[in-house]
Amino acid sequence: MHPMSRRTLFAAALAAGTCVAGIAQAQTEIQFWHAMGGQLGEAVNRLADGFNKGQKDYKLVPIYKGSYTETLTAAIAAFRAKQAPHLVQVFEVGTANMMAAKGAVYPVHQLMADFKQPFDIKAYVAPVAGYYSTADGKLLSMPFNSSTSVFYWNKDMFKKAGLDPEKPPKTWPEVGEYGKKLVASGAKCGFTTQWQTWIQIENFGAWHNIPFATKQNGFAGTDIQLLINDPVRVKHIETLASWQKGNVFVYGGREGKSTPMFTSGDCGMFMGSAGTAGTIEASMISKGVPVGTGFLPYWPDVKGAPQNSIIGGATIWVMQGRPKADYKGVGQFFGYLSDPAVQAQWHMETGYVPITYAAYEVAKSRGFYQAKPGRDVAIKQLTLNEPTPNSKGLRIGNFVQIRDVMDEELEAVWAGKKTAKQALDSAVERGNKLLADFARANK
Repeated sequence: MHPMSRRTLFAAALAAGTCVAGIAQAQTEIQFWHAMGGQLGEAVNRLADGFNKGQKDYKLVPIYKGSYTETLTAAIAAFRAKQAPHLVQVFEVGTANMMAAKGAVYPVHQLMADFKQPFDIKAYVAPVAGYYSTADGKLLSMPFNSSTSVFYWNKDMFKKAGLDPEKPPKTWPEVGEYGKKLVASGAKCGFTTQWQTWIQIENFGAWHNIPFATKQNGFAGTDIQLLINDPVRVKHIETLASWQKGNVFVYGGREGKSTPMFTSGDCGMFMGSAGTAGTIEASMISKGVPVGTGFLPYWPDVKGAPQNSIIGGATIWVMQGRPKADYKGVGQFFGYLSDPAVQAQWHMETGYVPITYAAYEVAKSRGFYQAKPGRDVAIKQLTLNEPTPNSKGLRIGNFVQIRDVMDEELEAVWAGKKTAKQALDSAVERGNKLLADFARANK
């Protein structure tokens, strides 16, 4: 044989060997669909990079799919087409619908047991894990960006209004008084709120220990009815509507659309997600505008208030339909995500609450709460008291549509088209029809 031929054969064999080695070392991709854009999306990418650099078998690929609703809709459509991602981020109001999606979900407790991954539900902050668990305490989805609603105030604007910048209002009557003083000092508005249904209806109920729906807010069954037209909520919405006249309260839109009203200095007070802390840090505090963070206000005449707030944000659900071996990598990622140092870093970067008690202790030990006062308010508020059936959370079917109904009805109040009682009565009537539809479909 010609020497060149031998060299050619050797080169071919070497190339083939390299190819085989490449195949042997190929990483399994794990798709993670999420709803976090901007600064939060960058934090998700850093999480993925950390996991990917820590092991060689799997590559977590985060893919932004739009808003929470858009991400959930896309995942359901992909599952029906047998092209679902391994992981999808679903906001808390989608929990009941995900539980009802028979055959679509791989419960987290089962996955961790199947692949012998270390897992102890008692390590997770109770109000967080409880929201996403079965009645007997089995975790269905992995807590991820858990938040609760908190109270922010602009300390410079407080000073200008003659208010003590270190003392936020504790009660709703005080919010009204402070708001009037802020407007009198030149502020465009006293306060505004993000996510009006989550904060002013849902969390409001838990904070005042009053129910949102029958059967323990849906935890005890799907055949339920809404209870949001109670006297306490009616009085609350009536008060907010009356405060609009003097700009003590100004409605800034659904979800997080009101945030710029606070970060731009239009409003002196703001009720929003703890997960907004990173945005407030970047747009205000880092530019020399001091901001305080405190507990939500309460009505002092309501017995049992304040109780504890409930969580928002989202968890990561595991979708069925992928090769079984892939799920070992999913379990490893969940282990990485729950690592105290990793979770503490996520908490400190974003403002979302740490999902484990150990991560909270790591943040404490690093002096984070001394350096950034108020960033521990969310977890203190969530754990203020042992949760009651009214304050454990909400397990509501068709909740996305029900939130839309509540938004529409509240907007009718802000526009002066309905009284608070008319709007909340209508929200109950319309919401109960959606709940009945869900109960029938999931008998």
